[in-house]
Amino acid sequence: MVRRHELSDEEWDVLSGLLPRTDTGRPRRDDRVILNGIVWKLRTGSAWRDVPERYGSWRTLYTRFRRWALDGTFTRMLEAVQAQKDAAGDVDWLVSVDSTITRAHQHAAGARKKGQTPQRRHNTHALGRSRGGLTSKIHLACDGHGRPLGFVVTGGNINDCTQFEQVLAQIKVRRPGPGRPRNRPDHLLGDKGYSSRGIRNYLRKRGIPHTIPERSDQQANRRRRGSNGGRPPAFDKKRYKQRNVVERCFNALKQYRAIATRYDKTRESYEAALTIASLLMWICPFEDRP
Repeated sequence: MVRRHELSDEEWDVLSGLLPRTDTGRPRRDDRVILNGIVWKLRTGSAWRDVPERYGSWRTLYTRFRRWALDGTFTRMLEAVQAQKDAAGDVDWLVSVDSTITRAHQHAAGARKKGQTPQRRHNTHALGRSRGGLTSKIHLACDGHGRPLGFVVTGGNINDCTQFEQVLAQIKVRRPGPGRPRNRPDHLLGDKGYSSRGIRNYLRKRGIPHTIPERSDQQANRRRRGSNGGRPPAFDKKRYKQRNVVERCFNALKQYRAIATRYDKTRESYEAALTIASLLMWICPFEDRP
C-alpha cells in the first residue's frame, strides 16, 4: 500500500535504476524507505526529527539526503530522466523563464561559515535580507509542459535579469550517443523583467527566437528619440499567452511545503529539495501523485 506523500510504483521503477550502487561496506537501509521518508519530509515541511519512525532513524534520512545532495546524485538522476524524456520526444522546447520568491523561516538562518561576515554568509547560502525578513528567490526555466529544465537559487533581493544567462546555462539535456547536451530552446518566453538590450543581444547572438514584452519606459524612450530610436522588438501576443506554464510550474513546486517556505540553512540542501521535486514532476505530474 502506498501511503500519502510516498513514491508510487511508477516513480520507484524509474528511480531505482538511477540510484548509486556499491558492492562494498555494510548493506544500507532500503532505498525506497529512505526516499519515501525524504519525500514525506519535503511535502509536509516537517523537521527531520519529526519524520515518522516507519522511515527509520531521522539521522539516517538526513545523512543520506545530505550525502546525495553534496555528491550530485540527485542532479544526475534529474539529468538522466530529462535525457530519457527528450529521447522519447517528450520535451517541448518552447521554454519559459521567470522567478519566484520564497520566505525563509527563522530556522534557515545561522548556517556556520568560518571567516565570513554575516552579509557574505547570506550570499553564500542564497539568503537576501529586506524589510520583510530573509527570503530566497528561485530563477527557473521550464519546458512547454511546465517541467523544470534548470534553476538558480539566489537571495530574494537579486534582480531577475542578472541571473538570466546563468539560468539558461543550467539547461543541459543529454542526447543519446556522443555530443554535447542540448541547451538551446526553440523559442523563449519571458516577462518584462527580462526586457533589456543585453538579454535581447545575447539571445540574438545564440540564434534563439524570443517573445519578451517591452517595458513602458523603454517604449517612451524609443518614441522620444524618433527615427533614431529604432524599431520596436517583435511581439507575438498569442504565443506569449503560453508563458503561464512557468506559473503552473512554480505552483506545483510549492506544493512541497519545504520549498514554499525555506527551512534549510544551506543552499545545497534547498537546491537538493528543488531537484527532488523537479525529478518527480518529470516522472509523474503532481496532480497524478498519491
